[in-house]
Amino acid sequence: MITLYITRHGETEWNTEKRMQGWLDSNLTENGIKNAVSLGERLKETELTAIFSSPSGRTKATTSLIRGERDIPVIYDENLKEIKLGQWEGKTHSSIKELYQIQYESYWNAPHKYTSVGGETFEETRARAIQVLDRIKRDYKSGNILIVTHSVVIKCLYLFFRNTSIETLWDPPYMHDTSLTIVEMNENGFKLVLEGDISHLETANFI
Repeated sequence: MITLYITRHGETEWNTEKRMQGWLDSNLTENGIKNAVSLGERLKETELTAIFSSPSGRTKATTSLIRGERDIPVIYDENLKEIKLGQWEGKTHSSIKELYQIQYESYWNAPHKYTSVGGETFEETRARAIQVLDRIKRDYKSGNILIVTHSVVIKCLYLFFRNTSIETLWDPPYMHDTSLTIVEMNENGFKLVLEGDISHLETANFI
């Protein structure tokens, strides 16, 4: 059996500025760095076979902090990049809502109706996220695989695990930065064991 440990990158500067990132990037904040280190501490006793990471700067930095000094192979997979947001990238939520009101409302409230302005649809993002699962199933028969990616990609993976439609994309849980989802994967399918857990962050805040 393969066990997937799925996480979102640490908090970034653009997250705090309420800017959409997509394929563009911004640096991790001090809080994002601390959270990634906390997740690394949480997983330090978990023997990881490999780490699959988005090649974006924020996910690379998060991967490095979680991995620490451990000798774990890292595979950067383009299919783990965040949804491509086209004209929205780098813009604040308020300016996007003003410039692209219909698309913005669809993005958050009717994702199955969302049409991108120069980027991707949720369906396209889901299709490439599933390719990563296929790659892992092909290359590994067992072991613990860490996936470091982005909120929409994780949400698209949830659709696949739950066998639900794009309409349910934003259903709980919310994907906090460095939240942990654990999924058991075998020939019979997938079992969600833990969903969007942030208990390591709560612990870190008391230190």
